[in-house]
Parts: sequence; C-alpha cells; structure tokens
Amino acid sequence: MIYKGVEIVSFHGDITKLEVDAIVNAANTRLVMGGGVAGAIKRAGGKEIEEEAVAKGPIRIGEAVETTAGRLKAKYVIHSPTMGMDFKTDENKIRLAVRAALKKAEELGIESIAFPAFGTGVGGFSKEKAAKIMVEEIKKHIDTGTKLKKIVLADINEDQVRFFEREIAKLE
Repeated sequence: MIYKGVEIVSFHGDITKLEVDAIVNAANTRLVMGGGVAGAIKRAGGKEIEEEAVAKGPIRIGEAVETTAGRLKAKYVIHSPTMGMDFKTDENKIRLAVRAALKKAEELGIESIAFPAFGTGVGGFSKEKAAKIMVEEIKKHIDTGTKLKKIVLADINEDQVRFFEREIAKLE
C-alpha cells in the first residue's frame, strides 16, 4: 500500500533480518534488552546495542534514542519505550512510543523503518488493538509530512501480521 508517497507493508518474519535504515525496539524505560523483540535484536546484532542503549537511559515513555545496529543490516536501532519496569502498557503508552520512534526517524533523516508490534509481547496488549493504534499513529505522522519512504510492520506471529494487513488496507 502506498499512502501519500510512503510505502506501508506488513512482513511475516524476523525483524532483525530486514534491510531497512532503522529497526524499532519496543523498549522498557531502562533500555535493558531482555526477552521478546529486544532480546532478538540483541542476539542478532550483538550486546553492544544494549550497552549503548543502557548508557543513554533511562528515558521516559514518549522519548526515543538511537543506537548503532551492530551486526544487523540496519544502520540504527531506535529504542522507544512502551512500558516501564513494571512491564505494563496501554493504548496511550503505545501511541507515545510510536510517535517518539517516528520523530527520531525524522531527526535521523532516514527513509525506511521497521516496527514490531508494540506492547503485544511482555506487555500483553491486544494484537488487534495494537495494529489499529500503530497504523493510526503512522497515518497521522505521514499526514504532517515525512522523509520516510517505507514503513514495515513486522512480526513473527501470523495473526499479528493479518491484523497489520487489515489496518493498512483501511488507509486512504
């Protein structure tokens, strides 16, 4: 789907394998990379990603920091917290995290970015609602103007990818 000149696609598979300028890590506020997508990024890219991130933390929900991407094909990892150390998230935190990651992408001047589903792993948030919230925030961002050319919504869970596809298809 092309929305206002930006390609928005879903991807079923490992986000760490994508060739994009930046991969987003749905982080915690301390930027410690334990399980889920964060753990996968650390395993694939190297522990130096976590070391660099932790040195820039802690940060608040609604903020984002970038690190190098270690051995990943991406140039950057953008760490945007969806939860504190209580590992609880909600709609507002997910919205703030998507906005912060997109703002950081603009600051970095990148053209392609990949997001995992925010809040649906450790946070236990509804996969369907997360897809809706994320696509709404991406649409709002594009509507205000962007340098981004491609946004990938990636997940290893087939149901999550279907929810992303359904929400992307609603864009006009």
